[in-house]
Amino acid sequence: MEKIRKPKKVFVQGPISPMFITESIASHQSKTQIGAHAIFLGQIRADKKETGVVTGIEYSAYEEMAEEAFHQIRETAFTKFELTCMHIYHSLGVVPTGEISLFVFVSSPHRRAAFEASEFIVEEIKANVPIFGKELVGEVGYVWKENK
Repeated sequence: MEKIRKPKKVFVQGPISPMFITESIASHQSKTQIGAHAIFLGQIRADKKETGVVTGIEYSAYEEMAEEAFHQIRETAFTKFELTCMHIYHSLGVVPTGEISLFVFVSSPHRRAAFEASEFIVEEIKANVPIFGKELVGEVGYVWKENK
């Protein structure tokens, strides 16, 4: 019988702190059926543009639609890969360069499933979740970010 998981809150305001990431990892030490974790951290780059250097990104989203898309990605990943647990967090609001805006943390009894699931999840987020980023560039202000 397939386990039904309720949707989880994904969005956090501002950058995802290193302390939050550390605490998330530490909370899994007691889960001894886990043999591997894969972690993806999306960090804001200081890209050079014609009008200046990116100093941050302001994220917005159609939150209800985005939360549903995240839920569908989670459900698909649990179906496709042998996972023990999964956590996804994405920033809303302004995230300065050098800070983390996406934290994907998957756990599995085996490393291959963790690696493959992590890549699958990140690619699905980029392709299917209605999150929008405006890059803060030099003195120009905001420029809509292309999702690459």
